[in-house]
Amino acid sequence: MLRVLTLSSLYPDASRPNFGVFVERQTLGLATHWDVELQVVAPVGLPPWPFHAAGHYRALGKLPPHEAWKGVPTWRPPFTVLPGTAGRFHVPLLVRRLTPLLNRIRADFPFDVIDASFFFPDGVAAIALGRRFGVPVSIKARGADIHLWGNAPATRHQVAAGGRAADGLLCVSQAMKADMIALGMPPERIRVHHTGVDLTRFAPGDQAAAKAGLGIQGPLVASIGALIPRKGHDIVIDAVARLPGVSLRIAGEGPERQRLAAQIVSLGVADRVKLLGSVAHDELPPLLAAADVMALASASEGLANAWVEALASGAPLVTSDAGGAREVVTAPQAGRVVARDPAAFAAAIAELLAAPPPRAAVRRMAAGFTWEANTAALYDHLRGLVAAHASA
Repeated sequence: MLRVLTLSSLYPDASRPNFGVFVERQTLGLATHWDVELQVVAPVGLPPWPFHAAGHYRALGKLPPHEAWKGVPTWRPPFTVLPGTAGRFHVPLLVRRLTPLLNRIRADFPFDVIDASFFFPDGVAAIALGRRFGVPVSIKARGADIHLWGNAPATRHQVAAGGRAADGLLCVSQAMKADMIALGMPPERIRVHHTGVDLTRFAPGDQAAAKAGLGIQGPLVASIGALIPRKGHDIVIDAVARLPGVSLRIAGEGPERQRLAAQIVSLGVADRVKLLGSVAHDELPPLLAAADVMALASASEGLANAWVEALASGAPLVTSDAGGAREVVTAPQAGRVVARDPAAFAAAIAELLAAPPPRAAVRRMAAGFTWEANTAALYDHLRGLVAAHASA
């Protein structure tokens, strides 16, 4: 039996049900494997008192320290993050907090491997913890954990050193692998590990009925992602404003909401463009089933799960050339990869609306992204690390 300790600060909880849902889905898949026992450690970063008593930190501070989250034993230890330090102390503070907890866990659950499902600070901290407990460590890179922390002056050396020290590395796309190699990580230890999609939930349906359920008539563009500058929602809004009669629905929440709302009003498209706010992951299938196109103008990505979910739903993509976009858009029926500007997005959306590919053909482009394949590859990777560690 393979005993896996999954470590991820990117993990859902009662106050943030959408936070890290794909890490959760990967973890739950592995937990159901017949040869796996698994526990989760999902650290919660909190600033020192009194800051953590305000805003969203208040709810995080009230999370249970241990629970059976969706049937899996899950620990949620708080650890201190120091404002104004650019993350340079995240790793030592996390290691200090987790060491006594893992001592307790190991007494009843002698884990064979640490599976760090987010690179920073989790993966870098896992290196020190793996050495302490004499187990191999795998670290997975997903996107911002490399593009942000791996390039920030205060943390990039920690990220690079962690990558060089890991027994095995995973990443969500070939493009992400190239970014990791550029940071000095060993290519022979990096394995591309694609995300999955639930093909039973994300599927084409009665598109007219789905649009009616959203109160929409005519062409619909959907966009999914946090309202942050990196996601480029302003570019998609500008693009749709150039396409009379086309509606846009943006699912996501974040600090850019006020600016995007003002942009919508200033362009005079408030009747066609709506910010839906945070939409639970379980509620996304009707939106994508209704959409004629899914558009995302990200400045950087690993491999966006929304891309694959849109394809599975029959909605072709218009996306910028970010991360693994070209690993998903591999044929014309999957959509278009275009320049990150409103004119290019408007032209590509108009082209797909004028000559939409068959939704069944679009869906076939997602067939290679399954959670079953994700689980099998992850099990094979971790089992291999444990075997290599034992033989060494």
